[in-house]
Amino acid sequence: MRVHVLGIRHHGPGSARAVAAALAQLDPAVVLIEGPPELDSVAPQAALEGMRPPVAGLVYAVDKPATAHFYPMAVFSPEWVALRWAQEHGREVRFLDLPANVALVLDDEDDPDAGPPLDPIRTLAEAAGFDDPERWWEDAVELRYPTLERFDAVLDAMRTLREGHEPDLRTQRREAAMRRVLRAAMRGNDHTIAVVCGAWHAPVLEPSAFPTQAEDSRLLKGLPTTKVAATWVPWTSARLARASGYGAGIESPGWYHHLFTARDQVVGRWLVRVARLLRGEQHDVSSASVIEAVRLADALAALRGRPQPGLPEVLEACQAVLCGGSDVPMRLVARKLLVGDVLGHVPPETPMVPLARDLAAARKRLRLKQSAAAQELDLDLRTPSHLERSKLLHRLLLLGVPWGEPRETGRTKGTFRESWTLEWKPELEVALIEASGSGTTIESAATAVVRQRAATGDIAELSTLVEATLTADLPSALAEVLAALDERAARQHDTTRLMAAVEPMARVRRYGNVRRADTELVQRVVTGLVRRIAVGLPAACAGLDEDAGRELRRLVDGVQRGIGLLDQEELREVWHGALRSVAARDGVPGLLAGRAVRLLLDAGLLGVADVAARLSRRLSLAGDAVQAAGWLEGFLSGEAALLVHEPELLEIVDRWATGVAAELFDHLLPLLRRTFAEFSAAERRDIGLRVKRIDRGEGAAGARGEDTTLDHERAALVVPRILELLG
Repeated sequence: MRVHVLGIRHHGPGSARAVAAALAQLDPAVVLIEGPPELDSVAPQAALEGMRPPVAGLVYAVDKPATAHFYPMAVFSPEWVALRWAQEHGREVRFLDLPANVALVLDDEDDPDAGPPLDPIRTLAEAAGFDDPERWWEDAVELRYPTLERFDAVLDAMRTLREGHEPDLRTQRREAAMRRVLRAAMRGNDHTIAVVCGAWHAPVLEPSAFPTQAEDSRLLKGLPTTKVAATWVPWTSARLARASGYGAGIESPGWYHHLFTARDQVVGRWLVRVARLLRGEQHDVSSASVIEAVRLADALAALRGRPQPGLPEVLEACQAVLCGGSDVPMRLVARKLLVGDVLGHVPPETPMVPLARDLAAARKRLRLKQSAAAQELDLDLRTPSHLERSKLLHRLLLLGVPWGEPRETGRTKGTFRESWTLEWKPELEVALIEASGSGTTIESAATAVVRQRAATGDIAELSTLVEATLTADLPSALAEVLAALDERAARQHDTTRLMAAVEPMARVRRYGNVRRADTELVQRVVTGLVRRIAVGLPAACAGLDEDAGRELRRLVDGVQRGIGLLDQEELREVWHGALRSVAARDGVPGLLAGRAVRLLLDAGLLGVADVAARLSRRLSLAGDAVQAAGWLEGFLSGEAALLVHEPELLEIVDRWATGVAAELFDHLLPLLRRTFAEFSAAERRDIGLRVKRIDRGEGAAGARGEDTTLDHERAALVVPRILELLG
């Protein structure tokens, strides 16, 4: 026998150890590993000094980089062990599977002759009387037979399972492609060949079980292909977990890594790590507790007839002894140790697109660490290095590479401060490759993306694009976006689209000096927008249903905030004129009319007496109760001070609410609850107390909370002293 098929389970530490022992015993001249042949070209880089698993072979379509496949490998992956053994011993190593240039574009076809999908591990576990396939695999395979005997047993089991089973067409093609590579390796030499593949494929890769070469050729004939490229990318321990959606994933990558790397005392060393983690989180864990946990894990394994304590026994002992029975600390153990946040590393010599190289250089220059764990980053934009970091992260967002996600800091966007959450995910490598079609550097690619979006974007998209372009510091692209926005605004007749652009544009104008950008052109554009909005707003408010009215109210508030940021008297006058028209116009939904009155009151353009008269008319029992409730919501939204400090308004509201017909009240109640739910608990309580005084007949004075028995003469005595204290 010169061909030895080593059937393994992907990412199994026991399988990895057995592969290492088998290769040392067989000393093959050629090692074949399950994987696309395109990885042959990058296989030598696995031996480079800077290569640190977990990593993944990445093969992607050159014309469409988003079409890609990852082939992850960890330190405890049998494929990685086989690859490194071959390189360390100077042996030939190749990959065998369906080529990626076919697999990436091959559509799965219906195969009426194929049997139902079969889970071989679960099937064998059930046959052995186990309800947990993971536990059966550990007991029967991972913890036993670290020699060639293991592979003989696995081969026999899989051969039995495959009897009478017809795999699907894609699997047949994969196995035909594997045999084609194996035939080529066998041709012309009589040296020993080791094949490391998934256990399910092992029986059909034995030369004695080969179908004819013509049958395999028929399966592979005429398949579509595409041009592909291959490289290595960093991977994360979390993405090796089954919970991430990875088909060949495992439950506990951190535990498997420990099983493979621990020299001895596997359980004891693991529980020491747990104790160290819990102590770091201020949990009281003694050395004696660790010893007791080890003993309990051993006892549980003996009671259950297991060769060694497995993960269930270790976790039960950990929770019972180290965590006092609580599952809360165990969540930390699961996140930090069972899965972990390890990020692999690939050396600079690894093939990269120019865009990825530019990012790597920028990351090094700006001292930004690439990590699989979420990191908080606070930036002070007055510091040059922090400003450069901000520009880089904003440019990556434009490119669709969200390494950093902006965080809300509780402050306005006008401060010199930014907060981000950084987390590197493997799929960002593909996003970088895909974005590389726009340029060879981060700046040039982001500029190209902005120009492309500016050519096709509408008013709303362009307004947010202006802000994104400013924060990314792309001056040449900013001018083009503003010109496109000005041109589209001049041709836009939809007032609501114009309104959506005001607030982001106002932020750009107000806070552009934080980034030392010239925003004079922004001012001219936003001035034109406000003038067009003022003309079209009254007509836009007419004849709206409830949903459209609520959306327009949101836009009105946005324009109000934007004009407040600009702080220009001319624009305020134009905007207030439009609000007056809305407040006075018939047919405007109550929600919008009430909001317009409220904004005019806040601006000091309407007095409380005038507002009270308007409110009284709107809340007349002869009017439409639903429109009245909408008017009240628009008027009061977000602010309880009016009802607390203006008792005349509170009396009007109270009189209307208590006078509404019973059949309408149930319909109006959700509207009123929505209005008052925005107030704080203290504000609602204060309003309730004042309404209670009104109900007792104390009128406006009672609503103010005034004490009618107050001795004004005595109170006046302290006034001079209060004035002195106030300066």
